[in-house]
Amino acid sequence: MAKQRVRKAVIPAAGFGTRFLPQTKAMPKEMLPIVDKPIIQYIVEELVDAGITDIIIVTGYHKRTIEDHFDAPSTDLVENLKMGGPKKQPLLEAVQKISNMANFVYVRQKGPYGNGTPLLNVKELIGDEPFIYTWSDDFIVADPSRFKQLIGYYEKYGASCLSSVKVKSDDDYDRYGFIGGKQLEPGVIEASEIVEKPGKAKAPSDLANVSGFLFTPDIFQYLDEVLANLKPGQEFYYNDALKLMIQDGKRVLATEIKGGKYYDTGNKMEYMKTVVEFALRHPDMNGEFRAFLKGLQL
Repeated sequence: MAKQRVRKAVIPAAGFGTRFLPQTKAMPKEMLPIVDKPIIQYIVEELVDAGITDIIIVTGYHKRTIEDHFDAPSTDLVENLKMGGPKKQPLLEAVQKISNMANFVYVRQKGPYGNGTPLLNVKELIGDEPFIYTWSDDFIVADPSRFKQLIGYYEKYGASCLSSVKVKSDDDYDRYGFIGGKQLEPGVIEASEIVEKPGKAKAPSDLANVSGFLFTPDIFQYLDEVLANLKPGQEFYYNDALKLMIQDGKRVLATEIKGGKYYDTGNKMEYMKTVVEFALRHPDMNGEFRAFLKGLQL
């Protein structure tokens, strides 16, 4: 039986970016640049490359900059670039391309604190389709891309798939969630349990769940159940819905993104490391920037 095509993605982007204050007082953390592109554009480009056509961004009142970025460029900017002649033509094409990459929909987040709320905010827009849920401040660079790999796993198994990477240090076992269960093939585990930050001694596997997920639409009924039983002041997490799905016999898989490198731009140190790595690979500046770094007296 053919699986339903994955064509929609949801990006939660309503957080305050407190780790980057005061920079993020007026500018969303999703718009922090990695050389010459905001972080969120890397995620969007990867989604589009994987065949996603509809991208729903769940925002807050202070995130208008994101909407402006994925809108058509202003007439003033277009005319300014045109006056620059052939030298500015690549820039003109780059900014015009942004708004045409996908169908963008913006939803204002409302509901209890937690990463389950953006999902329920888009329930009616997703309907009965499988979809990707991915963060706006981290990503995995891989070939094929993580989203292409996630879609491939979904097409093979017809289940919700959690993007995973093998941990590289003992500290990672205290930072991420891990799935335990039956190994279906190397790098694919069918979940019987989900454990948050278990520590190395209690971790059920070495696959950390990070960066993105492909959910089947039945997650929404379990999110409703979690919300209905939420106590005052309790945070609303999608992981609680996944645990109910597993208890109910629904398949949830941890799927390793093969050949990938995980980048977490959600904290200052990892953000700076990412910027340096991407600058060293940037075609316009890699040689000069590399020479600059070598010349530093450290």
